[in-house]
Amino acid sequence: MTRILLLSDTHSYIDDNILKYVKQADQVWHAGDIGNLKVTDAIEAVKPLTAVYGNIDDARARLEFKEDLWFTCEGVEVFMTHIGGYPGKYHPRIREEVKHKRPKLFICGHSHILKVMWDKQLGILHMNPGAAGKHGMHKVRTMLRFEIDGEAIKNLEIIELEKR
Repeated sequence: MTRILLLSDTHSYIDDNILKYVKQADQVWHAGDIGNLKVTDAIEAVKPLTAVYGNIDDARARLEFKEDLWFTCEGVEVFMTHIGGYPGKYHPRIREEVKHKRPKLFICGHSHILKVMWDKQLGILHMNPGAAGKHGMHKVRTMLRFEIDGEAIKNLEIIELEKR
C-alpha cells in the first residue's frame, strides 16, 4: 500500500501546514504550477516527489520536470499533466492520448478547482486537487490524499487548508 499526497498550483508557496501532510505520505505528486523550485526542494527533502511543470513554471522547472508524465504506482497506471481538462472536456492537446492509452488514473491541475470525477465512457478516474498555494481565484487551499493498494485506489480524502 502506498499513501499519496496530491497537490497542485502552489505558485511558489510552501508552509509547515503543507509539509505536515507531506510527512504523513509515502509519496507526493505535484500536478504543476510549482513556481519557485524551493517548493519541490522542500518536499523532496522529506519524501519522494513525482511532478510535472505547469504554465507558470520557468525554464529551470521545465528542465527538471516534464510536461506530461506516465508512470505506474503499484498496479495503477497514472497519467499526470498540468492542463488536462476533465471527463467530457479533456484538453485538445491530450484528448487522443487519454482516449487511446486509457490510464486508470488521470491527474491534472490548473483550474484551482478541486474535482474528482469518474469518466464512465473511458473507465478513468480523474483527480484535480485544486490549489495548495495562495495565488489565484480559489478561496480555500486544497489537496487530496489517497492510497493505492495493488490495483485499488481507496481512502480518498479532501484536505482543506486555511482560506487564502
